[in-house]
Amino acid sequence: MAKRWERRPEGSTWGDWGEDDELGRINLITSEKVLEGVREVRAGKSFCLSLPLDFPGGSSLNQRRYPPIIRPTEDLAHKPDTFYNVVAKDSIAPEYIDVWSDDMVTLWTQYSTQWDALVHQGALFDADGDGVDEPLYYNGFKPHVDIIGPREDAKGDGSGSVAFARHLGLEHMAAHGVQGRAVLIDVAHHLNNTEDWVAVPMKTIREIMAADKVEVRPGDMVIIHTGFTQKILDWDKNPDASRIQAMYPYLDGEDPEVLAWITDSQMSALIADNYAVEGWPAPSPEPHTLIPVHNLCLFKLGIPLGEMWYTQELATWLRANNRSSFLLTAPPLRLPGTAGGPLNPIATV
Repeated sequence: MAKRWERRPEGSTWGDWGEDDELGRINLITSEKVLEGVREVRAGKSFCLSLPLDFPGGSSLNQRRYPPIIRPTEDLAHKPDTFYNVVAKDSIAPEYIDVWSDDMVTLWTQYSTQWDALVHQGALFDADGDGVDEPLYYNGFKPHVDIIGPREDAKGDGSGSVAFARHLGLEHMAAHGVQGRAVLIDVAHHLNNTEDWVAVPMKTIREIMAADKVEVRPGDMVIIHTGFTQKILDWDKNPDASRIQAMYPYLDGEDPEVLAWITDSQMSALIADNYAVEGWPAPSPEPHTLIPVHNLCLFKLGIPLGEMWYTQELATWLRANNRSSFLLTAPPLRLPGTAGGPLNPIATV
């Protein structure tokens, strides 16, 4: 097979773990990183970092994503939407005492607390040196060759799938295991719990880390706490559509120092409690990425992004106990071929 690329984006990690690598910086979560994380467990207390997966409610945050839909499965006669609260004595045979419910779910994989897979965002890049930019994903994987769809039977197994990532899907993270040392950067506390949609530059991140003695080590997972998902919970599935897309602080992707920090720190994953980790750059007629942190992390460095994690209770406990590091266990669902996926991350302190 011909090599997928002859040249890689400047500053990228393409090929660093082999030309067929699909994990990116998750490779830095080694056995030693797991042990580092375990050594952070002193109180034996755990925090769920997921919203209920039917939050935020409605579709005002993203009109392409909707709350989960739960339905009964078919019954033994293949009648749909019926196998729920089934009394076996009445429906199957009079000698049975059982009562059953069985369900299925239609799930938008990035509606609530979720991981972005490396296949979630690519970019135009001239990887073969012919002077023509072409659409690519991390490590040179290609649309319609490696990432299939929209196309009938995209998975090729007759399951009805219309899209399927043959490479770079979240199942690779799941199989590797996502567990190790993590740190929380408490932006909310140091910005006085502002609800304003403000960009946070590296200067502020550096000051917060110094004040709270936050140390980001190679292979660490990094969480940014802004307060966003606490507001989502407070709205109780009735979000204010006029505010939800532009509220609470976000990482300033237009600050070159932020991008340099992500690169140089050797973090393995970047996570926030807000909608997209970052905001949107100012308009420009020049070719540019809409979301620079996504471009850097997913396309160039192979860093998965976590979004809309619930971090309020963890942040409160860490501050009360003068801590910033902990064990994070956060594997995605092992569902092959997905560009994003829900999870139930657990922080243990």
